[in-house]
Amino acid sequence: MKEKKVLNIGIDLGTSRSVIACDNGVRTYIPSFVGYPKDAVSQKLFGKEIVYGEEAVKNRLALNTFKPFDKRVILQSDDATKKTEEYQKIKKAGKFLFKELINLALEQEENPKDWTLRGVVGAPALASIHNKKDFLEIAEGVLDDVMIASEPFTVAYGLNIYSNALIIDIGAGTVDLCRMQGIIPTEEDQITLFKAGDYIDKVFLDLIKKKYKEANFTLNMIKRFKEENASISEHGESVFIELPVHGKPVKHDVTNELKQACGSIVPDIVEGVRKLIASFDPEFQDSLKQNVILAGGGSQIIGLKKEIEKFMRESLGYGKVIKVEEPLYAGANGALMLCRDMPDEYWDEIRSNK
Repeated sequence: MKEKKVLNIGIDLGTSRSVIACDNGVRTYIPSFVGYPKDAVSQKLFGKEIVYGEEAVKNRLALNTFKPFDKRVILQSDDATKKTEEYQKIKKAGKFLFKELINLALEQEENPKDWTLRGVVGAPALASIHNKKDFLEIAEGVLDDVMIASEPFTVAYGLNIYSNALIIDIGAGTVDLCRMQGIIPTEEDQITLFKAGDYIDKVFLDLIKKKYKEANFTLNMIKRFKEENASISEHGESVFIELPVHGKPVKHDVTNELKQACGSIVPDIVEGVRKLIASFDPEFQDSLKQNVILAGGGSQIIGLKKEIEKFMRESLGYGKVIKVEEPLYAGANGALMLCRDMPDEYWDEIRSNK
């Protein structure tokens, strides 16, 4: 019998985007959206039962849409009383999206069934047993072997940083902080915050609504604008957004509103940094302060690096922050490296315990 080849896959299931990095060279992502046609007309429009990613975002008016990894499924899955029919629909949509992502990894392979699929999935820093169980159920039947790892840990692993560093992974649903000390991080080494990219969007939306009461816009419009212009820099240029007023596009100055919204996540992040450093071995605290790594989509906010360093100087006396070069792929790249490095015996043990 022909022995199957192994394909290692690093996976980051994000609130906004889901990303994979694979042994076969595939590196890609899709927006974390799943849509189902609303009626017979939309069914004819799409010609399929399920719509994914950017296509689902652009055609959401004709679809019943789900963001299956909103808050990384972390809020509902911890409470058994919330295992509602709606929640089960969301988790089912997550499985469909996960399968679509893995299909992208196999598109260039002539015989996908010839592969044994191994994957490491990044999860929030303090994902509970229930959260991890949800991820495992989503991956079941799609991957042959799967392991769940802390998302900021996979970022550090991909950068070959194993000790004396503090990772800040800013996503849409969560901000995950993790200190590295040469071992697999414990619960005490990690913090998960829920004021992240989606929180910035909400603050920005509310501020614009308050200032420009006649303007007409959606959260999705605000989100896209923020992603292209996010800044808390003191020296940035004025920022204008074009919004319809009574159907006519009008430019609106949102410089202060955007800066205030982007800065709204900083106090909690810096407090998390302070806690992780202050509770660390005193002899090694300076090493952590000198090696704070910003990752995730939120790391691209202009001026964020300097703002965190400023707060660290005020509360900790010193701080040096570095941004990763590939914020979108940092987690998936590290998950792939971890997947490759795990010995065959480990995967054999996982398989035997199924």
